[in-house]
Parts: sequence; C-alpha cells; structure tokens
Amino acid sequence: MSKLNAALVKVQSELKAPKNQRNNFGKYNYRSAEDILEAVKPHLAANGLTMTISDVVKEVAGIPYIESSVGVTDGTDIVVVTAQAGIDPNRKGMDIAQCFGASSSYSRKYALNGMFLIDDTKDPDATNDHGKSHNATAIKTSTLLDMTSEVKAKMIAAVGNGKKAAVETALAKYVVTAEVRKEILG
Repeated sequence: MSKLNAALVKVQSELKAPKNQRNNFGKYNYRSAEDILEAVKPHLAANGLTMTISDVVKEVAGIPYIESSVGVTDGTDIVVVTAQAGIDPNRKGMDIAQCFGASSSYSRKYALNGMFLIDDTKDPDATNDHGKSHNATAIKTSTLLDMTSEVKAKMIAAVGNGKKAAVETALAKYVVTAEVRKEILG
C-alpha cells in the first residue's frame, strides 16, 4: 500500500462529519460541504496530506452542470474524485450566481463524500429535490481507474496534438503518481 493510500485510509476511518445543519421545513438534519471541510482539515494535517477542490462548468444534452474535483495528495501521489450537480438557471427565488453557487456546493459535497467515504444515502438532503427535478441533485460520482500503458500513450499523443485541457479532465478519472502526471502533461 502506498504512503498516500495508507494515510487516506486512516483519514477515511477516523473522520466524523456530523449533520450539524437543520432544515426546519423538511424536519431533518444534514451536513454541508463546509461541515465536511471543517471536520477533515485536522485529519489531513495530522497525516501530511493536502487537498484541493476545483469546479468546471460543463453541459450535457443542453443541461448545464458543475463538475467538482477533490484531489488529495501527499506531495508525490494524488487521488482525485469528481462529482457533478445540475444547474437550473431558472430556479425560482435565485439569481444566476446563486444557482451556480448552490450547484457548486452540492457537487463539492458529493465529491468530498466520495473521497472520504461519507454515506449520505439515508440523508434526506441527498434525496429531497425540494420540489425540483433532477437538476438540483448530484448526477454521479466517478470511479477511479488504474491507467494502462495504452491509455497513457494516447494521452501523451493527445497533449502533443494540443488537447491538454481535455487530457487533464480525463486524467482526473485515474489514479496516477505525480511523476506519471508530469510525464503525460509535459
């Protein structure tokens, strides 16, 4: 087991992220992305890990969505988990910035859940659409894959053909060392 995997297993097994938020209308407790971040920071520091979070706006079948990536690294290796949340720009009572912000929060929360093995399947916030369709809930959390030499060669070729941004997006789905990442991206 790599140093990163051992440290991540420790964080995943020790992390407690209680549901400190309350939805009085729905009468349930939930945790926010901010609650998870507050709970995980001391564990990351204690295990010599650094975490980054980033968002990208994308579109599929005319539906805009936020894709959030959470990366955890020990300075050598990195593990990345992504999640998506749809954006409803016509959501009643919200301006466009609030719609994007709400989707970013959902997407980040589910990426964090995936990274740290936080189960929200029994959390009403995970299933409550608050009177809306699927646009306000997470679309999926990706599965990390091991990279084959064939895929690595194709990625290197794609970067050489000017498709670095596309390769960076695809690379987030794989477990690779910092050295391999640098080899692929140049």
